[in-house]
Amino acid sequence: MKTLSGLSHLFITIFLHNFSAVMVIPAITDVTMSALCPGRDECSLAIYLTGFQQAIIGLGTLVMMPLIGNMSDKYGRKALLTVPLSLVIVPSAILAYSRTRNFFYAYYVVKTLIAMVCEGSVPCLALAYVADNVPEGRRASAFGILSGIASSAFVCGNLSTRFLSTASTFQVSASVAIASLVYMRFFLQDSIIDEQLTAPILTSKGKPKGKGKDYATNEIPSKNVQIFKSAPSLEDMLCLLKSSVTLSQAAVVAFFYSLAEVGLHASLLYYLKARFHFNKDQFADLMVITGIAGTLSQLVLMPILAPALGEARLLAVGLFFTCVHVFLYSIAWTFWVPYVAAMFSVLIVFSQPCMRSIVSKQVGSCEQGKAQGCISGISSFANVISPLLFSPLTALFLSERAPFHFPGFSIMCVGFASMIAFIQSLMIRIAPPIANEKVCNSNYVDA
Repeated sequence: MKTLSGLSHLFITIFLHNFSAVMVIPAITDVTMSALCPGRDECSLAIYLTGFQQAIIGLGTLVMMPLIGNMSDKYGRKALLTVPLSLVIVPSAILAYSRTRNFFYAYYVVKTLIAMVCEGSVPCLALAYVADNVPEGRRASAFGILSGIASSAFVCGNLSTRFLSTASTFQVSASVAIASLVYMRFFLQDSIIDEQLTAPILTSKGKPKGKGKDYATNEIPSKNVQIFKSAPSLEDMLCLLKSSVTLSQAAVVAFFYSLAEVGLHASLLYYLKARFHFNKDQFADLMVITGIAGTLSQLVLMPILAPALGEARLLAVGLFFTCVHVFLYSIAWTFWVPYVAAMFSVLIVFSQPCMRSIVSKQVGSCEQGKAQGCISGISSFANVISPLLFSPLTALFLSERAPFHFPGFSIMCVGFASMIAFIQSLMIRIAPPIANEKVCNSNYVDA
């Protein structure tokens, strides 16, 4: 599959997965507030619990993302995709049944545990799958289209939430998550299986494929059953980052970009609810605007601009308007300002696919999962730190105990983090693409 048409089954899988995931976002703030602080528009407990959850999830994904990315190089993208697509069904199913306080706490615990393993793994594996099947010169456009598909699911999911009741929202979300899993298992073809692999973890017939005595007797060498030996060590990750100045610079950008992104998501909905009394419907409207702008940009503008300007310049453009977007939220003086800020998504969405495309060109085809997992792991580290920094600030400045009146102060601090990512992006100089040999001969790779 060397053309974009060959990625259609991946695109449909990602669309269904993202549709299921995003449609609960506008509703979950109201569900959380109703369960913890009924009848109130400001709730420090809800903000702290959300921040704690995101920090714990970030800690889990910090460990799991490099492992999942590297395992997918060995066991195949499809096998690893099966795990998160199966697990994410459970949290939505809990709230589809009931949204009382006890069920909310059950959802909170299950969601946290599952997200520690699965958060970010689907985009990471999808990016690696695209890199497997698209030539280097077309990857930026392909990554942009993948992001556009995700954004279109974002629009459709939030638009559906706008017209559904809260109960129906979680029921539909669980159903679509099941459809995503079934579609992927039936239609998506795997892309890469390591030739040295002796025991794929998932096959269509439920037994290992291969040749030789071990397979005839079903005796699998013990070293191949120890899946976690596939986990890259800190030394391996540092070796990968040191192999390319461009890769190291992209890692710094990824860290501060994720620090800002997670900080904004952790604070924004509670800020808008306390400041302008937004509810599920206003959240959905805001996200629909964001999604439409992002979808049009990634599907129409990015395939044109990426070859003309290059990934580095387009990355800088996206990060600059991310700063403007965040600062505008922080000083919002009336209810329509957030809607104007959301429209900047038409330019903001360049950042992630451009950064991932730059990373993909710094390693060979056999290490795409490792490289994307490394960047996702760095982003996950930022996901741990960000809620610990910004959630207490948000709770403080939305309460009556604020040292001075500036409800958007935590959002402005998020803007400073995105500014650091923008400044670093200006220093990136694209190195020539790496050939198909491995960047590092790390000791965790079987000889």
